[in-house]
Amino acid sequence: MREVTQNKKDLKLLDELLLKKLTSSTGNLLEDTELVEILNNTKTQAKEVKIKLTDAEIKTKEINEKRETYRPVAIRGSVLYFTVLEIAQVNWMYNSSLKQFLTLYNYSIDTAPKATLPTKRVENISKDLTYNVYRYVNRGLFERDK
Repeated sequence: MREVTQNKKDLKLLDELLLKKLTSSTGNLLEDTELVEILNNTKTQAKEVKIKLTDAEIKTKEINEKRETYRPVAIRGSVLYFTVLEIAQVNWMYNSSLKQFLTLYNYSIDTAPKATLPTKRVENISKDLTYNVYRYVNRGLFERDK
């Protein structure tokens, strides 16, 4: 993405230079060798940027598709997190921070059984996360609240 942004900036600078040269040029434009050189550079860079933008668009699409595969884990995590927060209404001692939950979340991702299929991996992470959150909450509850 940085490279694409830099290429766009370079192309914009070349365009500005070209426009400046066109507006300040007098006489026959075809005899101005510097202007012709700027035109050629702009054309070449425009082709390169177009190719890179196409590649970046394809990669972005692939990344988004892979990201969407793991969205159910994120949804499950957010539901569990807000459920854990609601437990504080039973007793203020059950307050939990986002940092604590993220530690549990990351632990679940690290320890969940690996799978070759992403859908199976998502299922494994969700099950592991649910169980770990259950153990975490259950361990901290007073006997009278269980």
